Amino acid sequence: MTSRTGQCHCGAVQFEVTLAEGFSTIRRCTCSYCRMRGAVVASAAMGSIRITQGEDALTSYRFNTGTAQHFFCSRCGIYTHHQRRSNPHLYGVNVACLDGVSPFDFAEVPVVDGVNHPSDTGQTTRRVGTLRFDPGVEVE
Repeated sequence: MTSRTGQCHCGAVQFEVTLAEGFSTIRRCTCSYCRMRGAVVASAAMGSIRITQGEDALTSYRFNTGTAQHFFCSRCGIYTHHQRRSNPHLYGVNVACLDGVSPFDFAEVPVVDGVNHPSDTGQTTRRVGTLRFDPGVEVE
């Protein structure tokens, strides 16, 4: 288990989260919303996120079936976490909001098929690719 603290960009929303499987669940998604948002997320069980400050600053967004609930700071607009459509008992947590973590810390991030969502197809979640980060060369 990995316990972390995190916050939005402006610091209005702060939270603690326990990632039961650490960062082994990181992923990106190809659904329209996730594709535009571009976040790398890690899984957290329902009840494992505790808002320690700024719960009143959190707002949410739902679309399509309305099952998934995406939370973000109403002040700076940063997405912090969401309740998953594929499993409403799980949250996806934006790793970029976790203290000391960057999405660029991961050399490879699995990309799952959100366009053909398991809740629509009746199939299991399908991996459709891998996002790779190559640190490259320093620029002078």
